[in-house]
Amino acid sequence: MLESMGSLTGSPWIYALVALSVLLDVFLPVLPSGVLVIMAATAAAAQTAAHYVPDILVLTLCATTASVLGDLVAYRLARRGGARLDRALSRSRRLSGAQERLGAALAKGGGALVVLARFAPAGRSVVSLGAGAAHRRVRDFLPWSALAGLSWATYSVALGYLGTHWLGTPWLATAVSLVALLGAGAVATYLVRRRPA
Repeated sequence: MLESMGSLTGSPWIYALVALSVLLDVFLPVLPSGVLVIMAATAAAAQTAAHYVPDILVLTLCATTASVLGDLVAYRLARRGGARLDRALSRSRRLSGAQERLGAALAKGGGALVVLARFAPAGRSVVSLGAGAAHRRVRDFLPWSALAGLSWATYSVALGYLGTHWLGTPWLATAVSLVALLGAGAVATYLVRRRPA
């Protein structure tokens, strides 16, 4: 599997694959969007691709745009979900609590929660769906979503690119970068859970 992903990083199709994965991982958090971004950045730094070397600026913009679009789609779907979605959310103490905290944070201008949640596993899903279900104004949510997407994309690309330059070996840089991405996710999860309601 890593071999086929490696060959994709040496193709212009990597941008489409990254965009699709990042766009959809708001609904399917198990998609390897972070892995794809890191591998493409590693290929860009190593410049070992046979025919094509990804551009890190284009890669960052592609991942950021797809992240914001995915957030917006989830937000819109949840906003239109109506009473059925409200009932589903109210059955889960965890989801209803997250929705209340998010609503309070956005109302106070504390959209840092949106940025933190982008790094936490499935945090992006909870935040985007929660903001839509709580009928928060799009102008309160969208700028924070854009900042979250840009922060996550920049961090992921930097991990792969700089990791390859510092460590010299693409496979080692990819492994270390993935550990660093998972570590950021663990820290973000801890901080999101520890934030006062």
